[in-house]
Amino acid sequence: MKAQIPTSKKSSRRNFFSKAALGVSGAMLATSYDGLAESIEKTPKASAPSDLKITDIKCGFIRGEHSLFVKIYTNQDIVGHGQAVDGVYGTYYVVNHLAQRHLIGQNPLNIHRLQEEMRRGGLFKGAQAGMYVCVMTAIETALWDILGKALGVPVYQLLGGKFRDNIRVYCDTAGSRLEPEEMGRRAKEDVDKYGFTAVKFDIDDRGDPNKLDPYNWSVSIPELRRMEAQIAAVREAVGPDIDICVDCHGRFDEAAGMKIAKALEPYNLMWLEEPVPAEVPASYARIRASTTTPICGGENWYLTYGFREAFELGAVDVIMPDLQKCGGLGEGQRIANLANTYNVPFAPHMVASYLGAMSSAHVCAAVPNFLILEWQIYFHKNEMFNEIVTFDGPMLTEDGHIPVKNVPGIGVEINEEGMRKYASPGIPFFK
Repeated sequence: MKAQIPTSKKSSRRNFFSKAALGVSGAMLATSYDGLAESIEKTPKASAPSDLKITDIKCGFIRGEHSLFVKIYTNQDIVGHGQAVDGVYGTYYVVNHLAQRHLIGQNPLNIHRLQEEMRRGGLFKGAQAGMYVCVMTAIETALWDILGKALGVPVYQLLGGKFRDNIRVYCDTAGSRLEPEEMGRRAKEDVDKYGFTAVKFDIDDRGDPNKLDPYNWSVSIPELRRMEAQIAAVREAVGPDIDICVDCHGRFDEAAGMKIAKALEPYNLMWLEEPVPAEVPASYARIRASTTTPICGGENWYLTYGFREAFELGAVDVIMPDLQKCGGLGEGQRIANLANTYNVPFAPHMVASYLGAMSSAHVCAAVPNFLILEWQIYFHKNEMFNEIVTFDGPMLTEDGHIPVKNVPGIGVEINEEGMRKYASPGIPFFK
């Protein structure tokens, strides 16, 4: 599928780089550096990215408001695309507020400054976590897309270059209510048919008849037996060399988390994910100390500040920020770099569209401690995920990797018309 790059700017961007390539490095060294925009302003060029201004921001929601998509427009017809997930319900007016208060009329090249102005401007409006940060995330991602298109380079290059060309992914196949044999069958299909070298399954089930009650966060003996049978079947199906991840969605108490981690030790998991709620990182640390099963968390922590305590406590073996809700791509790289100082691998959570997947892939390419990225089975099962974006090339390699796009910006764009039929009712759609 063809990514839509404004044709009116293709030649001018090529012309800019052919005439300015030698001048850029000289200008960078010869001037006092006061931001990317000023450096480019002093460089010989045929067009002027530093004259870019944000003229409008529009958004659309799909999947019952689970997914927010934003498009940032500029005075040079360069359009940036971004996505946020989960904490975006009812945030249409938050997008509008941030656009009017902090973004329209500004130069989109100043990504970190604009991000900091949005964050500081929201200190009493919820900018510490949740919906506000999720909206900031979509906007920040779209700003990186604009910057890459304006300068003619991929986002990973703007983040400092890449350590790898292809991003290993694991297939999240869900399945908490499946019989063990069906879990094993799906796992083997993921490996044999799609080439994945790692799979993930859910084992928490609020509807399990063996639960003590729907609100109790302990684990009963029959429940634990069911979980162990499911993961045993997955391990038997895929053999000893495929990584298995297990997700609990933060739905157990600390004692239950310890029991589950201990019961699954024989299956050599890649990790046990969110055994307890994100609000209690000290519980993560105590569970981690009680087991040889690696413990993973971070999907529901926000901004780099939100990860500091977990690292200080030694709460996790693997960190998994969601780059469509934690604050953005630059924020994701800061979290990865902080993790690296604690010798913790970086494995982002990802339940977005292919736009979100590729946005995440640029960050994964640009950090040394990347381990693996989440990939959703619905990319293969639901045609919607092909219709709502445009891009060139295959989504995945045959051995279960995302090839990083070597085109300006992110390399995946919103297909507004394809998305329209999936729009959430009652909310303005890119208006």
